[in-house]
This record gives sequence, structure tokens and C-alpha cells, in this order.
Amino acid sequence: MSVIKSRLQDQVNGASPRNAAPETNAMQELKSRVHRILINRLDLTKLEGLDQTVVQAEVKKAITRILDDENAALSGAEREKVQADVLNELFGLGPLEPLLADTTIADILVNGAKNVFIERRGKLEKVDISFKDDAHLMQIIDRIVSRIGRRVDESSPMVDARLKDGSRVNAIIPPLALDGPMLSIRRFGTDPLKVKDLIEYRAMTPELAQLLEACVKARLNVLISGGTGAGKTTMLNCLSSFIPDVERLVTIEDSAELLLQQPHVIRLETRPPNIEGKGEVTQRSLLRNSLRMRPDRIIVGEVRGDEAIDMLQAMNTGHDGGMTTIHANTPRDALARLETMIAMANLRISDKAMRQQISSAIHLIIQVSRMGDGTRKVMSVSEIIGMEGEIITMQEIYKFIRTGVGRNGEVQGQFQPTGIRPRFSERLEQYGFKLPPNIFEPRGVAAEVAQSGWRTR
Repeated sequence: MSVIKSRLQDQVNGASPRNAAPETNAMQELKSRVHRILINRLDLTKLEGLDQTVVQAEVKKAITRILDDENAALSGAEREKVQADVLNELFGLGPLEPLLADTTIADILVNGAKNVFIERRGKLEKVDISFKDDAHLMQIIDRIVSRIGRRVDESSPMVDARLKDGSRVNAIIPPLALDGPMLSIRRFGTDPLKVKDLIEYRAMTPELAQLLEACVKARLNVLISGGTGAGKTTMLNCLSSFIPDVERLVTIEDSAELLLQQPHVIRLETRPPNIEGKGEVTQRSLLRNSLRMRPDRIIVGEVRGDEAIDMLQAMNTGHDGGMTTIHANTPRDALARLETMIAMANLRISDKAMRQQISSAIHLIIQVSRMGDGTRKVMSVSEIIGMEGEIITMQEIYKFIRTGVGRNGEVQGQFQPTGIRPRFSERLEQYGFKLPPNIFEPRGVAAEVAQSGWRTR
């Protein structure tokens, strides 16, 4: 209970719920006074060893008694808010708790103690939530990162972490952040999007989803490419749902975000160096170790460094069916980035040898993009078919064709097959997948117009 006591001694912040008027100084002073009295009244020895639900109930009763003794002129709603804010400060993440409870919020962006923004349905907006000061914000950041054994201080002013629900967290503090601590939270809801949701939001067509399902089950190696916030991890989670339950999966990530539903999943996560600069465990080390764990598939959350060469070699040596994501604006850019990452390993191999590794390992590149209206769509699906001289050759199988902008700014367009039948179609048939004969045939002008797209929730 020493942790609880230390948190009680932190000054409570007067955070306001979304779209509410800022709190008065009197309300903030009342909550601070409740905090001080609670510290003196709370008998930690009686709370030792109790379930957290019981502890919260006891603390809530204590707060109610303090408010009664203070004769605070509060409405029922105001009393509940004081109780909720004190409990959030003690057991949760303080002013962030109301935002984390809102499932419509996709991103929470804290630009210092007094400026908090959220992304909802693809649009940014400022909210009436604030922290008391930078020290209060630092307490919340430290609470987040310490839960997963990481740290953030002047010697290590940048950190990647995650919340209990898998949401991605990044924090950067002074001296690197000149205007105070900065916190970014990329939400992953308790009910993540599924393939049927992407079809419903017209981020892809049922025919394209059917093709991708066959590709995953036929153990093609898939690379998902896209920019920041394009939905790469969401797409990877959706595609992973097609993997049979009988397979043993190993996931490798910098910060664990993937939410695989299979029963046989081994989740590995990197570790940053300690305060002496030792003990770092990289994705490359984890990838090498995973080869000794008898995996049926290896899934890398995002390839971003010299682990690219080990990933490609694994795909080329019997560990097919792998999937990963990469930051790139086009499929061709994704291949160029892979070459750069291979070069980071200092293996001194020729450009042609690097490209041969890539062309033989990767079968499919799925390009996803965030549109101007905030929606996410599958922009193209391309097959790597080999080498011509020293150039990797690709052919596009599906693409999204933009046709205009709607009255409300929504992007309009249509998904179209290019008319090219992929070479891997024979492999799909060998695995028992009989795709419709017209799945690769271009449609006419009457094709269904895709005016929507999935938005992060």
C-alpha cells in the first residue's frame, strides 16, 4: 500500500470531462482538501492484501464521509465527480481516465500540461482536460511506463510503452521536449475491428477480403505498407484472424500491440537498455531466438531496422506465412526501405543479392492509406513476381481508384481488379481455395462506389 499512499500525497488535478466547462478554483481546492484529509484518515494496514475493488470501495466511502464533514454544497453529480477524480488519481491515470473510457476516441495527444487534443472519427479537436502542472503530467507518464518495467527521465527522455488494453504510448520529456512533457496514446479498443467491419466501412470489398483470406491460409508472406496512422496494425490484426488455430505463432514487437485470437501464441517484446546502457534486447535478437522455438509462423509487428535481413532469411528457409508491417507510401517505396534496412546490417552484399532475398521472400504487398477525410482504405494489393536484371518486378492485382470528393468532404472512389491473374493463384488452388473466376476481372462503370472507409474508434 506504499504505492497508494505515495499517490494520495500527489496533488489531485481538477480535470474536466469532455466538452464540460473548466472547473472553478473552489472545486479544485475542495478536492485538494479531500486529498489531505484522506491521507490522514486512511488506515493502510486494514487495506493491505485486500482486493483492489474492495480497496476502491473503502476509499470511496472515506471520501463520502469527508465531504459530509466538510458540509460541501455539492449536487449529486458534483459529489460523484469528486469521488471519481480522486479514485482516478489514485488507481488510474488521473485526468486521462474519462478520455480512455470514451470508445469513440482514437488518439489522445497531450502537448504539455494544459493542452490536450483527441482524434475522433479522423478529426482532431481540443478538449477541456488539463493537468495541474508538468510535474503532475510526469507522474502520470511515469505510472504508465513503470507498469511494464520501463523508465523515462533526463538520461532516457524518450520511451515507448503500452496500456493494459494494448494501446500504444509514446512519451518524450525535457530537455528534448522544449514545452514540457509530451504524451501520445494510440488507442486499441477492447473490441478491435475485424475483417467484416472493414468490409462494412468499405475499406475493402468482400471479393478482396476473400482473396486475402486465401493468401493467408495458403501461407504467403505478406508485407503491409502504409504511412503513420494508416491502419497497418489494424490490418495485420485482421489478417491474422485467418490463421488456423492449430498453428504455433510467435509475435515480435517493440511494444506489444497485436491482439491475436489463436490459442497458441508466444508474444515477445524488445527491452531497452538500462541506466548503465546494458541489457538491451533488440528485435533482431528476438527474431533469431524465435527460430529455435519451433514456430509455424513468425509475425513481426513492424520491421524498422537490421532485423529485416533475418526476417527475410526466415521466410526463405521454411518459415513461410510470415507477416509484418513497414512505413512506406507506396509498394515500391516499401521495397526500397527494405533494402535500406538490410544495408544497416553491414553484411556487405550486393544490391542484386539484397533484391533477390526480397523478391524470393515477399509474395504480397498490401498498401493501406489514411485519406483526407480521416478514413482508411486498402489502396492496392501487389504481387512480387521475381527479378528482371537487377530490378524487382511487381504486378498490381487490386487498386482503389479515386473519383472525387463528396459534399461533406468524403473521398469517393471504387475498388477495381486490374485484370491480372496473380501467379500465386496456382498455389491457392493447391491449398484447396477455388476463387470465383471473375474475381480478377475489371468491373464496369457501374461498380459499387466506395464512399466510406474504416476510421479508428
